[in-house]
Amino acid sequence: MTLYLEVFVFGALLGLPFLYETRPAFVYCLKFAVYCLVVMTISLILIPVFCFRPLSVLNLILASYFCRGVTHLIGVKWELRNKEYLEPQEACIIVSNHQSCLDVLGMFQLWSTMGKCTVIAKKELFWVWPFGLAAWLGGLVFIPRVKTKAEQAKAVIKEAVEKIAGEKTKLWIFPEGTRRNTGEIHSFKKGAFHSAISSQLPITPVIFSRYYFMDRAAMRFDQGHVIVQVLEPICTKGLTLDNVDELSDRIRQLMSEAFRRINDEVTATGQVLSK
Repeated sequence: MTLYLEVFVFGALLGLPFLYETRPAFVYCLKFAVYCLVVMTISLILIPVFCFRPLSVLNLILASYFCRGVTHLIGVKWELRNKEYLEPQEACIIVSNHQSCLDVLGMFQLWSTMGKCTVIAKKELFWVWPFGLAAWLGGLVFIPRVKTKAEQAKAVIKEAVEKIAGEKTKLWIFPEGTRRNTGEIHSFKKGAFHSAISSQLPITPVIFSRYYFMDRAAMRFDQGHVIVQVLEPICTKGLTLDNVDELSDRIRQLMSEAFRRINDEVTATGQVLSK
């Protein structure tokens, strides 16, 4: 029996390189499995450490140091541009496009630059343990997504904005709400801009280039190169809530233009991680 088991394991190991080279769906599942397994394992290890300073956003900086290395395992290269806009240790609201759960991996590459930063996340994520528990201990802000609890979500965001303003912390929000890797930046929900104007905090747009190397429908996940473009912070001093729509539209336009430019770069001939 032991001999048969050894032969089976040996055969499976020999078959892995073949599957990796010839079966895109296998590579797709394997890379996401590695990504999730590493992040979950690190979360489990860090939970006891986070308990020494629960709900502190400084825990997220520590987590990023451990988690960002997984990018090498799945073959994704991140290129950060204009990081100086993220370096000041001041309160601001960061708005970013939302394409995939890989966005979190991209954020791990930025956290040491951003310093104190927390994120608005859907409440369901809290129950994805151990990651959800570690995220909560790291100070993530969880809000309900259902429309019937919209007022509750607004109250949570308002409280979070008041807290970050006093503690010189950045607040990351995905104004599109739903993640979609379709090659465009979709319409924005107004919460981030309402909060920025109400608190008179600047807004810093961050754009991830399209994940051209990944296709969920085709079950494809190749090696890839992502440009992370940080735009100059936009001041909200003097604006009123009457300017929410105008501000939202202007920032979406700026982000869409930058998105198109960096997409052209990463999808150009010979750009696919050849460096």
